[in-house]
Amino acid sequence: MAKHWADFQYEIYLNGMTGAVPRLPTDLTRLEELAGHRLGPGPVGYVAGSAGDGSTATANRAALARRRIVPRMLRDVHERDLSVQVLGRALPAPLALAPVGVLSIMHPDAEPAAARAAAAQGVPYILSSASSTPLEQVAEAMGDAERWFQLYWGSDREVTRSFLGRARAAGYSVLVVTLDTPLLAWRPRDLDQAYLPFLHGVGTANYFTDPAFAAGLAKPVHEDPTAAVRHFLGLFGDAGHTWPDLAFLREHWDGPIVLKGVLHPDDARQAADAGMDGVVVSNHGGRQVAGSVAAADALPGVAKAVGDRLTVMFDSGVRTGDDVFKALALGARAVLLGRPYVYGLGLDGQPGVEHVIRCVLAELDLTLALSGHSTPSTVTADDIVETHA
Repeated sequence: MAKHWADFQYEIYLNGMTGAVPRLPTDLTRLEELAGHRLGPGPVGYVAGSAGDGSTATANRAALARRRIVPRMLRDVHERDLSVQVLGRALPAPLALAPVGVLSIMHPDAEPAAARAAAAQGVPYILSSASSTPLEQVAEAMGDAERWFQLYWGSDREVTRSFLGRARAAGYSVLVVTLDTPLLAWRPRDLDQAYLPFLHGVGTANYFTDPAFAAGLAKPVHEDPTAAVRHFLGLFGDAGHTWPDLAFLREHWDGPIVLKGVLHPDDARQAADAGMDGVVVSNHGGRQVAGSVAAADALPGVAKAVGDRLTVMFDSGVRTGDDVFKALALGARAVLLGRPYVYGLGLDGQPGVEHVIRCVLAELDLTLALSGHSTPSTVTADDIVETHA
């Protein structure tokens, strides 16, 4: 029998019989404010902040809010199964933890804590290139659990080749290539604090432990950390990549490749033509282009263009279980969850991340059931309406 994620609510109520209440809010939209009170302005600003005046992050939330679910009655939803097939992998629910770098700024247990939480709940963990823990250590923390590797596609081909080899050797099964960050955007919350962790060698662990990276240094990292940081900044992004360059990644990665940051249907078609396996419709949570189209507004067009050729996933603006339902209705096969789990990590380490995962999936389970669905596969565009309020 499939796991009923909704049972988490009864666990909470039963624990309440002894006077225990959840350590973190179950309304995950409250986590950002709580993190703002408890954590430093630099780290919180880095996670919560967006490009420009924040209009894209606001638009992401508004685009999901405009879609309203239309529940259906008297359907048998007694037994539910949230499991899905994504990129040939059987997942317990249509959810993965999005790649977020430099997690040590939020909690000393950093990426391994988030990875262990994902493993404990059976959802994939996507490790950022810009993690503060080397990818091998994160893999070790996860055992044989499902893990994917996110690549910031830089200018040094040998470092890229080395990263892909290391990730494969460490059991990462899917490559997620972020396309929307060849340059860092104008982010006032970070600029006003002059806060960029990379300048202090935070978020550079995969680079500083990489032999191809080390080959470009005159001295080992520990002997001249400033030179190492400078070298990292010089190769981290590359604004010169074009579609034909994807052949290099395909040549050096034999598993599924997913392109993250796709918003235009024509770009999605190019991804399919280039032999990619999936796309993530995403505007980087509003962190890259102020004034960008909301990710949820872009999702239907991309799904319509390539949904029969590629696995279409979604992130940007997702906070709750009903957001996941709406993304499924708009054409996503799975959803990547970002900021909420990072706040959960900052506030309560691994248990905080597990709390966030369980809350999202309990709410998704209940939303599906109460809307007349026993499985994500039956959710379609007919199950939502778009309002213009």
